[in-house]
Formats: sequence, structure tokens, C-alpha cells
Amino acid sequence: MVNKGTNDLGGFLRSRRARLTPEAAGIATGVTRRRVPGLRREELAELAGVSVGYYTRLEQGVSGSASDAVIDALAAALRLSPAEHEHLRLLAAPRRPTRPRARRTKLRPSVRELLAALSGTPAIVIDHRADVLAWNRLGHALLAGHVGFDAPDQRIRPNIARMLFLDPHHRALYRDWHAKALVTVAALHQAVARHPGDLELEQLVGRLAVESPEFARMWARRPVRTCSFYVRELDHPVVGRVTLANETVTLPDDDQQIGLFYARPGTPDADALTLLAQTLERGPAPATLSWKEKAR
Repeated sequence: MVNKGTNDLGGFLRSRRARLTPEAAGIATGVTRRRVPGLRREELAELAGVSVGYYTRLEQGVSGSASDAVIDALAAALRLSPAEHEHLRLLAAPRRPTRPRARRTKLRPSVRELLAALSGTPAIVIDHRADVLAWNRLGHALLAGHVGFDAPDQRIRPNIARMLFLDPHHRALYRDWHAKALVTVAALHQAVARHPGDLELEQLVGRLAVESPEFARMWARRPVRTCSFYVRELDHPVVGRVTLANETVTLPDDDQQIGLFYARPGTPDADALTLLAQTLERGPAPATLSWKEKAR
């Protein structure tokens, strides 16, 4: 099971240190055999211009928060991407005591009205835990027609990460499942860093790590990436193969995000969305919960 220390500063530093080879860092290795392919602590400390003792304490979690200059130096030495650099800064920031979070994230009525107004565009709202707060009719039909439309209002909401790894119906929707899964795991890593002490989030990660070996492997890699736009290739059970742009818009409400799916007008993908909307007008078959959702 994933414990509470899996997303701390030391764990992230170790993962990136192990990823960077001495050759990529410009370090001559000579003829001495190395036990691990990545950098040693002393090598990274030298590259970042800090003492080995200080870096060791930082990685072991027994040192105070690192300064911006140290974080920048470590990011440069580790060849971190901008998203990884920012994630490192977040993990290194002083942790303040957090108030217990409410179990359920609230959705403003105006956002629900906005979703309904976007009747021709599949739309969904999720929170930082990847819980589905709401979707419009077309968004529900596109992403989770096998789950009841009112499921977000039930005691246990649908959860995109849980469905992606544990629900075979939802998993089969994504032709690029691995790419979608990595983005989802990265988002959960960032959520854990932003919301320390969120028990519901920790329980979600722990459950996924136990029930999905794929999730556990991806989580251990600590992926970090930030992108609000994707192209999704879907195999939909009603309209078949469709490629849609997926734009993510962050709301100023407790890490809520609206996911929008659209196709270029005049394309077969746009025709597929039109066909899906027409099936809703004719009245969809009664939706039932998947076997995984029933078990919850």
C-alpha cells in the first residue's frame, strides 16, 4: 500500500537522481563499476553546489525547507522540466497545518447551469481527487454512459482515476489509455503535494495501488507533467472510433476543472458527436452502474 511518505521531497529527489545517468549529467565515470545507473548523492550535491551532508539531510527529510536558490540549483542539476521544477518547489515549501477537508467538494449552481448550456459540447467537472462533480448529457454519454447520469449526486461519486484503472468499460474507451493513465497519475501526485493531509485523497491512492499493479508502477515513477490540452482517441461503444480535442479549464473553486471535448467542424469526428447527441434526443437506454461501481 502507498504510504504517506510516497510523495515527499526526498522520494521525488531520489526518483529523479536515479533517472539521470552520469553521462547525461556530464560526469566522467571512469572504470569503477557502479551499483546503480543514476547519480550518487555526492555527485548531485557537487553539481548543485551544496554539501553532501546538507543534500543527504534534505533527501532524508531531516533538514528544514530548502531555499529557492537551492531548489533552482537542484532542478538544473537534475535536468528537470518546468513542471517538475515547480513540483519540486511545492514539495520543498514549508508545510503548514491544514484544516480537515470536507468529504465532498461542492459545485456552484452556476457551474452546473453552464454545463447544461454547453449542450452541444461534451463537458465534465472534476475536483482535485478526480471525483466527478457533474457532467452534461453529452459528456456523460461520451465518457461514462454505463454509469447512471445522476451518479455524481450519489453518496459515492464516480472517480475518473478509479474508473480508468478499475472499470473495464471506461478503460476500453481510451485507445491511448497508457498516456491518459500517466496524466491521471501525475495529476494525483500534484494533488497530494498541494493537499497534504487529505484523507480521502490518500485513501484513493492507497486503494488504487493495492488493486491495480499498473497504477502502483506508474505511481512509483512519480510522473509530473502539466498540460491543459490533449488529443484523445476514443473507441466509443455507440459511435465507434473518434478523435477529439480535450481542453481543461481550471475554475477558481478548490481545484475544480472543467474538461471540454470537441471536434473540428465538418470532420467525421464532429459527425460522430452529432450522432451521439441524436441518440440522446431519441432517448438513451437506461444506464446501469458498472460492476465496479456497484461494488462500492
